[in-house]
Amino acid sequence: MESNIIGILVTIIVYLGGMIAIGAVFSKKNKDVSDFYLGGRKLGPLVSAMSAEASDMSSWLLMGLPGLAYLCGVAEAGWTAIGLAIGTYLNWLFVAKRLRVYSQKTNSITIPDFFSDRYHDDKHVLSGIAALVILIFFVPYTASGFSACGKLFGTLFGMDYHVAMILAAVIIIAYTSMGGFLAASFTDLIQSIVMTTALTIIVIFGISNAGGWDAVVDNAKSIPDYLHMTVTRSLNADGSFSQTGYGFLPIVSTLAWGLGYFGMPHILLRFMAIEDQHKIKLSRRIASIWVVIAMGAAILIGIVGNQLSVNGKLGTLYGANTNNSETIIMEMAKLLSKHGFAAAMVAGLIFAGILACTMSTSDSQLLAASSSMSENIMKGVFKMKLNEKQSMLVARCVLVVIAVLGVILAWNPNSSVFRVVSFAWAGFGATFGPVMLTALFWKRSNKYGAIAGLVVGGIMIFIWKFIVRPLGGALDIYELLPAFICALVAIIVVSLVTGQPEKSVTDEYDEVNKMLKA
Repeated sequence: MESNIIGILVTIIVYLGGMIAIGAVFSKKNKDVSDFYLGGRKLGPLVSAMSAEASDMSSWLLMGLPGLAYLCGVAEAGWTAIGLAIGTYLNWLFVAKRLRVYSQKTNSITIPDFFSDRYHDDKHVLSGIAALVILIFFVPYTASGFSACGKLFGTLFGMDYHVAMILAAVIIIAYTSMGGFLAASFTDLIQSIVMTTALTIIVIFGISNAGGWDAVVDNAKSIPDYLHMTVTRSLNADGSFSQTGYGFLPIVSTLAWGLGYFGMPHILLRFMAIEDQHKIKLSRRIASIWVVIAMGAAILIGIVGNQLSVNGKLGTLYGANTNNSETIIMEMAKLLSKHGFAAAMVAGLIFAGILACTMSTSDSQLLAASSSMSENIMKGVFKMKLNEKQSMLVARCVLVVIAVLGVILAWNPNSSVFRVVSFAWAGFGATFGPVMLTALFWKRSNKYGAIAGLVVGGIMIFIWKFIVRPLGGALDIYELLPAFICALVAIIVVSLVTGQPEKSVTDEYDEVNKMLKA
């Protein structure tokens, strides 16, 4: 085996071994289901900030976003990043503290729990619907992570895509099922550091090998409007580009990515698990700064990679299969590994960073989906009586089943990481986002309105994605925006026509307000 491959392999093995070791350590701290799913609400400001953002970014950060920038320039990638940066800040500013206090008041350990507890839904209709939504959208979301792992090992070692994907799934299942929420959170902190290091190294190396910053900018300028935020370019089947205007409506549509944050269960759970609500401001600052830097670097990698392809340092990725563009950072890392054993070790860190993006999201998604099935459907809806030991066993078994479904969905090696993530992101944003915001900030909302919001948001995602959006023209809008608006309107209208919420519900809302002011 060549020395550069050995160097990469050593780094990756050390990294993966460390993740499993963390899972083993934290497995001893899970005394009950609440610890397994929410870590006993013991997350400090740094861990809560970085685990929230690491679990947010997924393989999209180092594969989907650079690939999009490589193909289409800054327009779509840039406005998406801006929307996400704004959404991150607003989510921490408005939702984090209020959800932390409210969920502790209601003693909720999952997002579906919180919805039912907030509206005193004793029949658990809300939590049951919310749990189904999580299962519907988290399975493909998790599948995109497994797909990224398969592409990574296939590109690096020539390993069969399916074997590589199954291997990655086994490792993620191992440390997540052992250590639960705390293991996922602390590994996410480490993974965010690995991601940051990988982004920094590859940007510096890429610019150096592309002939310097001036060469990168000159190449960008040579492609019509490549850096303009008002124009988008798409790849045709023959390898040529077509150019269309990126006007006001597409900009608003792309910025709508930021709305997704209000409904992401794996991020919202971090808010519920924060130990000290008074340190949320510090967490908000850490999270917002990191997100801006990380996404900016990811977009820059795509632009630099384009220049490396143009000057012949990398083979062109402009084939008919546009998904090849999502391997651009891998190709750059392989180029780095050819500069000796030490460089190969550094390249291994970059590949570990790609794994970190994937694993930091997949572990959180598996936990959220597992809790939805075991806590909200089996115990909440079907009233199954399980003791703590049985609950833990069920939680781990469900986690494995969901992972297997994710592997099956990701079986096609040509699936696009960016497109799969964008659909799942829209699904959660449009279903949970409006319900979460009205539950936290509108005293008059009731359980019937919340149920309507979940149902309408979920249905509209599919209708707009597969029926309306293909019609094109002014209807070619990211499905999150229209579905979010429809769900919000449904909550308001149904809440107003079905009468006032119960006095116990509004009294509890007032108590939470007093706690927040105090």
